[in-house]
Amino acid sequence: MKYSIKFFVFALFAVFFTQQAVAQTIKYKCMIQMQNYSGKEAYVIISLINSKGQYEKTLGVLGPDQEWYNTLKEWDKFRTKKKEKLNAITGASIAGGARATRVIEFDTAKLNKGYTLRFESAVETQDYHVKDAEVTLSSAALDDKAGIKGKGYIRQVRFIKVQ
Repeated sequence: MKYSIKFFVFALFAVFFTQQAVAQTIKYKCMIQMQNYSGKEAYVIISLINSKGQYEKTLGVLGPDQEWYNTLKEWDKFRTKKKEKLNAITGASIAGGARATRVIEFDTAKLNKGYTLRFESAVETQDYHVKDAEVTLSSAALDDKAGIKGKGYIRQVRFIKVQ
């Protein structure tokens, strides 16, 4: 009896750690082209949104100063509640007409499961766009060479799979 319980516990740990080791991530290079607008540089947030429309993870932050994060109202509510560490995923903000490239990484299990990538943007003393651009997290959508068109400060976003 003792051996069967030990075996069962060992088997559970083996399955758990095997699944953790098997979890894989995928990387995409993301090119963001901004509209020609006048004013300060835009802050852009790249978020993973689950199938229920809720923030799950921040994948990229283009904007260096935390004091302006509150201008991205919806994301900032999530950020302050979740207390994510953003050090490795932050960078410079983007000027009107400029381009920026970011590498984003997410779990391959999220592909084709109803998740989306949301690009949220804000410019100081100007408009805030909760869903400036959104794309379904699927291989077909990410591999679309036409990219996704933005509705605010973002002209378009394109993706290239990183090997």
